Amino acid sequence: MRIGNLDLPAGAALAPMAGVSDTVMRRLCHEYGAAWSVTEMVNAQGYLCAPENAAAIDRLLVRRAEEGVVGVQLFGREPEYFARAAASLEARGFAFIDINMGCPARKVTSGGSGSALLREPALCGEIVSAVRGSVSCPVTVKLRSGWDPEHINAPEVARICAEMGADAVAIHGRTREQQYSGQADRSVMRAVKEAVAVPVIANGDVRSAADARAVLEETGCDAVMVGRGACGNPWVFRDILRGEDAPPSPAERIAGAIRHLGLLCEEMGESWGVIEARKHIAWYLHGIRGAAALRTRIMRLKTRAEVEEALLGFPVPGGRTTI
Repeated sequence: MRIGNLDLPAGAALAPMAGVSDTVMRRLCHEYGAAWSVTEMVNAQGYLCAPENAAAIDRLLVRRAEEGVVGVQLFGREPEYFARAAASLEARGFAFIDINMGCPARKVTSGGSGSALLREPALCGEIVSAVRGSVSCPVTVKLRSGWDPEHINAPEVARICAEMGADAVAIHGRTREQQYSGQADRSVMRAVKEAVAVPVIANGDVRSAADARAVLEETGCDAVMVGRGACGNPWVFRDILRGEDAPPSPAERIAGAIRHLGLLCEEMGESWGVIEARKHIAWYLHGIRGAAALRTRIMRLKTRAEVEEALLGFPVPGGRTTI
């Protein structure tokens, strides 16, 4: 697939997820076949104007060569800040700029950003136009279907964004009101695809190769983006690329958790790495018989060695896990 002047490999993309899609997550998903990924969202105004938050923002912007193609996601509501931040981040080597028009979190929407922008289609266009005028790399937008069931306007907003210079649109088929409940509406994804000439990426409820195939067939979209379906399961990208599902064994999942832990500790330092790894380990262990007590225990452990020992000592079908 081609987005603007950027040729992307086959496969699914890793969605931007706050607190999840950091450099380690992106690296692991790339290793298993993710075509590209997007950073956690970065506040455009904060990036430019809040030196007291510089360290936290810089952590969001860490990018390693092992991650493959990576775009950076910006959120806010002021076109000028978007344009200035985008130009600066393009210079830092990100492959494209993604504009967040879909985050449903109250702390974001209360300031008129994220999915709150869907209530101001004209402003959405102004933001895209400002970013398009400030960078030479591709510009993409990520939308939700609408603010609530009475205001499903993603096709309209997508059309405006495309007219103002967006090179691709990613559509999560849920409203802001839904948050992450219910089912992603594939009819809205199809409507967005029919409304624009640029590539459209479908997002929502893609957890397997079978899901990806069904979404593409039903919506006509050009690619799929995986969010929560990749948490504890980077193998989903391998399966989507191959076109068939081959779920990892419990031993493979535990080994994956140990590797994720190790990379986080190397990237962030042991203390913070162990803390960050806890949620990921819980996702890796989800559904493994008898692992509930192990998850609870790991939440109390403080060192890498302790967590590795607990994981390696867990009995799984077929024998002990090795690394």
